[in-house]
Amino acid sequence: MAEDPQLNPDVTLDLTGVSCPGPIIGAKKIVGELAEGEVLLLISDCPATNEELHTWAERTGNSVVRTRRLSGGHTGYYLQRGRRSQLEPNVSLDMRGSVCPGPILEAKKVLDAMASGELLCLASNCPGSRADVEGWARATGCRLEEVVEVGPHDWEFFIRKS
Repeated sequence: MAEDPQLNPDVTLDLTGVSCPGPIIGAKKIVGELAEGEVLLLISDCPATNEELHTWAERTGNSVVRTRRLSGGHTGYYLQRGRRSQLEPNVSLDMRGSVCPGPILEAKKVLDAMASGELLCLASNCPGSRADVEGWARATGCRLEEVVEVGPHDWEFFIRKS
């Protein structure tokens, strides 16, 4: 593949010698901290990285923009941070690390203080949160505008107060 002089990584993460899923976990952490459009160069020698990384990137709205063979059997993966949602929330609530029903209870408190029509972005990685938040939104009359999967069991819920 020809060199692209326009593609310079903002961050390089060398996980040579780390077996899967280590490279994917490392990439997820770093890409989550990048701004939209920024690029991570992930270096890995784990044979499963290619398939797992492409699957993860596709599912999370990011993209593998280039793959390059390096010396010693290593591969460089250029991952570009994508835009997760076109919606602009009025308030963001990050409840990652909190177990259900914690995210819903905190979201209710925040929504109670918001004006009608305003948008809340609730982030949660509790495995049951997707079903819980969707059911709760229906039951309360809030409008679930969008659900974005940013990783395995890691979602951003865009909830509009009715």
